[in-house]
Amino acid sequence: MIARRTVFRVAAAVGCTGLVAACTGDQGSGGSGKPVKTPEVPPVASIVVNPADGASDVSVTDRVTVSVEKGTLSEVTLTNPDGKQVDGKLAADKVSWRTTEPLGFGKTYTYTAAAVGTDAKPVEFTGSFTTVKPRSQVRATLNPTDDAVVGVAMPISVRFESPISDRAAAEKALAVTTSPEVEGSWAWLHDRQVDWRPKEYWPANTKVNVRAMLYGVPYGGGAYGRADVTTEFRIGRNQVVKVHTPDHKMRVYRDGDLVATYPVSNGKDRDPDLNTPNGTMIVMAKSPTAIFNNERYGYTDVKKKWAVRFSNHGEFIHENEENRANIGKRNTSHGCVNLFEKDAKAYYNSAIVGDPVVVTGAKADMPKSSDVMDWLFDWDSWKSMSALA
Repeated sequence: MIARRTVFRVAAAVGCTGLVAACTGDQGSGGSGKPVKTPEVPPVASIVVNPADGASDVSVTDRVTVSVEKGTLSEVTLTNPDGKQVDGKLAADKVSWRTTEPLGFGKTYTYTAAAVGTDAKPVEFTGSFTTVKPRSQVRATLNPTDDAVVGVAMPISVRFESPISDRAAAEKALAVTTSPEVEGSWAWLHDRQVDWRPKEYWPANTKVNVRAMLYGVPYGGGAYGRADVTTEFRIGRNQVVKVHTPDHKMRVYRDGDLVATYPVSNGKDRDPDLNTPNGTMIVMAKSPTAIFNNERYGYTDVKKKWAVRFSNHGEFIHENEENRANIGKRNTSHGCVNLFEKDAKAYYNSAIVGDPVVVTGAKADMPKSSDVMDWLFDWDSWKSMSALA
């Protein structure tokens, strides 16, 4: 980009443009009889613009500023290629002006400014500049969405439609504010997703505001953020599910108190591939009925009720009356937590997305390949995954 600052001073033309002799009078000039003209003094005011006239590849997030030295501004306009004026604000002292809306990609803007100096002389300035033209504009989405009420383990996820090269630039544009204040950190799960989670579970009823001010952020390789995204949501009551697989029981806690115990049948103990794996997961989705298929183990189109998904590795908490003989006694499922129908329905009605589901006692651990694997990392490991660590 060329220089970003232009100083423009209007200089009034002096009264004579010819020979010096032509500007002399009859006093000491050979008696021409013409009076001596006094050269005009240039205006003292100067207009300063940023970006400079002729600048190119200007960031769309830069504030355009116009200011005057030794004077006050009387008029400032910034116009886009369609002839529409860009919103701006003149300072109370009338010595500076700045834009109040972002610029567009790949556009030429024209500014015009007028001022009056402390010497009462007017000055004017016109110029133009061109904003950066991206190779690509990358869209981002944000979850949870506005007005959601989620469980105490719910992470905040920003997902990008294309890989991000400059993760630090993207992360610097993200901000989380909470009431009450909560300690947390961003971490990149891969090059298209960065999550924020608290150090510990969210306090119940926390209010959360997330601002991803990604418009115009350079991601590297000519890619730029396409738009800002924001969300406001709330943390609900504190409910935690705990399953210790050898016990054949699922326990539900509210605010630390045990409120329900359900007999269950978990994944088969002898086969790590069929375990209900250890780890802290979260409720990802709920459905009154779900269809299960696993050709490797010989079943397709199996319908089960009151299904609560807690990983995308294949684990659910759901009704399985066909396994009634083993519920509460033996672990015989293919990884899901099986309940009697009445218990499955009761739990289903109590669960919300973001509730933690903690599994212990199995031979296998949950692999770090799930979309929601945030709580499988200890706190120091999680913080190290920030691009700003």
